[in-house]
Amino acid sequence: MRAPIGIVGFSGYSGAEAVRLLRGHPHCEPVLLEHRADSGDHSHLVRKPALRRAHAAPEAVAGEGLKAVLLATPPEVSMDLAPALLDAGAVVIDLSGAFRLRTPERYKQWYNEDHTAPALLAEAAYGLPEYCRDRIPNARLISNPGCYPTAANLAIRPLLEAGVVDRRAGIVCDAKSGVSGAGRKPSLKTSFCETTENFSAYAILKHRHVPEVLLTSGLDEDEFSFTAQLLPIDRGILETIYFRLARPLSGAEIVGSIYAKRYANEPFIRLYEPGHVPDLRAVARTNFCDIGVIAEPASGRCVVVSAIDNLGKGAAGQAIQNLNLALGFEETAGLL
Repeated sequence: MRAPIGIVGFSGYSGAEAVRLLRGHPHCEPVLLEHRADSGDHSHLVRKPALRRAHAAPEAVAGEGLKAVLLATPPEVSMDLAPALLDAGAVVIDLSGAFRLRTPERYKQWYNEDHTAPALLAEAAYGLPEYCRDRIPNARLISNPGCYPTAANLAIRPLLEAGVVDRRAGIVCDAKSGVSGAGRKPSLKTSFCETTENFSAYAILKHRHVPEVLLTSGLDEDEFSFTAQLLPIDRGILETIYFRLARPLSGAEIVGSIYAKRYANEPFIRLYEPGHVPDLRAVARTNFCDIGVIAEPASGRCVVVSAIDNLGKGAAGQAIQNLNLALGFEETAGLL
């Protein structure tokens, strides 16, 4: 028997990717939970319409035998649905930003909305397995990280832990994403004529993913400058991260002594030989985060390039990774 896993928001890009991954999962099967816009026929996104369907209600947990529910929904919908689904006994993995920050005040500051389920903020386990793996198996509510913070923190935190960053000089993160990161809801900004043959920056210094980077890395806001940019492609995130070294180090030392040691047993981190960096094709439709380093010991300059698929390790792939940990399956099940 494969464990039934509910998906709310299956018609969106992240939700459809989760359906695709769960269809090939050895221990799980997707159950489409219809909610508002999902109530129509979206078989063209789901690929095969002969999947189990139910309403996105607490009764579906017992009625369909759901072991977990993935919420690929806007934050306000996640806040509305999560409490009742948790009370019904399901593990909830939320792909929105609803439960990533720790206080309602912080949420209000960055999302410009009141939090309607503040009691769950302290309970939610942040689902970046490489740094939060111990909390995930026992959590009822797992908050899947944002795509930009995933790529940033996997690159930055080992360097901060090793004390090799001159924090007085700050860290600059130049982040570029494919258009699917904005979701499937139509908007002028993400329409074909606005994005094709174009390249634009947005939410400069004020992107709502910034506090996630700060929370996980331990940086202060004045130490981190983040700019998000929209690439005219469908998927993928590439972040070019600039900083000054606290002491002279070569790329080989950074890769070999810091990244390789920290990520020796991590199945979804791939490191490049010193002097080489990843591109988006290398991570497309995978759950990998690829990291490459260019360092100049004489001047103290260093650049790290971190690449992920925003729908993979940045959303649905990481959600499945968290699902595996929460339900006791092999962490890589359905992802390799």
